Amino acid sequence: MTMREKPYLNFWQIWNMCFGFLGIQIGFALQNANTSRIFQTLGADYNNLPILWLAAPITGLVIQPIIGHMSDKTWGKFGRRRPYFLWGALFASAALIIMPNSPTLWFAASMLWIMDASINVSMEPFRAFVGDMMPQKQRPKGYAMQTFFIGVGAVSASMLPWIMTNWFDVANTAPPGEIPDSVKYAFYVGGISFFLAVAWTVFTTKEYSPEEMAEFEKFERVQRGLSEHATHVVNDRSINKFVAHGVLWFLAGLILTAFFIGLNLDKQLYILSGGCIVFACVQWAVAILKSKNRTQNGFVEVVEDLFAMPSAMRQLAVVQFFSWFALFAMWIYGTAAVAEHHFGNGDPTSAAFAEGADWWGVLSAAYNGYAAIAAIVIPIIVAKVGLKLGHMINLWIGALGFLSFLVVEDPTWLLLSTVGVGFAWASILSLPYSMLSNVLPSHKLGVYMGIFNFFIVLPQILAAAVLGFIITEMFDAKPIYGFAIGGISWFIAGFTVLLVKLPNED
Repeated sequence: MTMREKPYLNFWQIWNMCFGFLGIQIGFALQNANTSRIFQTLGADYNNLPILWLAAPITGLVIQPIIGHMSDKTWGKFGRRRPYFLWGALFASAALIIMPNSPTLWFAASMLWIMDASINVSMEPFRAFVGDMMPQKQRPKGYAMQTFFIGVGAVSASMLPWIMTNWFDVANTAPPGEIPDSVKYAFYVGGISFFLAVAWTVFTTKEYSPEEMAEFEKFERVQRGLSEHATHVVNDRSINKFVAHGVLWFLAGLILTAFFIGLNLDKQLYILSGGCIVFACVQWAVAILKSKNRTQNGFVEVVEDLFAMPSAMRQLAVVQFFSWFALFAMWIYGTAAVAEHHFGNGDPTSAAFAEGADWWGVLSAAYNGYAAIAAIVIPIIVAKVGLKLGHMINLWIGALGFLSFLVVEDPTWLLLSTVGVGFAWASILSLPYSMLSNVLPSHKLGVYMGIFNFFIVLPQILAAAVLGFIITEMFDAKPIYGFAIGGISWFIAGFTVLLVKLPNED
């Protein structure tokens, strides 16, 4: 078999293959900005919103590795990843159009699950798509282009209800129990945009054949200093290991549950103990299937791949964990922190709180806008200092931006703080994936990109479980300290990225 490097893509080829991410981010941003509003309009109690919102992390945890595994093995007339782009976009667009017309709360919650699952079906293969289509040295540009579209999509989608009201005079209020027309029309535009953007990528980008991908992978193995015949590590984890480790995780879950009950701690902490028990059951299920020689299925293969992660991926998982823990701290406490600390009132019924919440919306749009700009700058930084040092610099700039929220008094100056947040956000969305794609075999790129998503979801679940307890017990219920926790977390992430061992490093 011959071997050759993947062709370098020009600007418009990279643009076309990443354009679908614009639609995906519009869908995500509309969901993030308006789902709580829809739930509350349909009668949800404010205290129950976190439970309803668990759809997103749980769906991502389950769907992404499954879709990644499936897309790795899909080689049809329509390509390898593109069928998932298109089918995910069809269902996500339909869900976006239907959700604001939900007649009941349970219907809206169901649509959120369908929407999030469909968005994940489209999104996960996009991460692997860059690795499929681009040579290693060009991948930072590909992921940076995705980040650019994420920023543009987030800003435009966040503004859609406001645009409907202020530009087109669409009603922003409605009778009790009904969703305002401004939200409905924003979702309609978002659904159509989602499908059209993904379809643009599907019909303008041609994927390589299995034979070509085999040639490219052979070349990349040699470039990484491996034998041209080297293959991925064989999954040889024994049944006894699955059983034994399952017992340990199950006992850990029981001990944590007893501890939380004994001290009468926040019930949200049960998410941690429950997660340990579920992980134990997953390992036992694999052990049972392996004992019956039923290993040729996606469930067993994904779990075995999880334990066979390359060492560099394990190291990057630590970076991702601390990176995303900081982001969830910001998303959970941003509104309350700015309203209370910078506008002087934490009462959700007060005018000052409403003003602070509106300003946090502006800051959110700002850091996403800065991320779009940072996506243009980051490849230049990487060319000068490399992937690891470039990511560390961006994370530490973001950490300083977070910490500045505690000392800046004039909320207008927070627009400067969000510059750092935007650079860190752009870097998190691009550089870890560039590093990861360089250490993974192409035939496992999809499933490992999906497994990598675990280390986005797990800090989200942990944040939901422990941040409330930490802020209440350690920081006198002052939400501004969520930014302090986030800043420290980003400093840790920046340090740990230096410990990642990439191919061909001295």
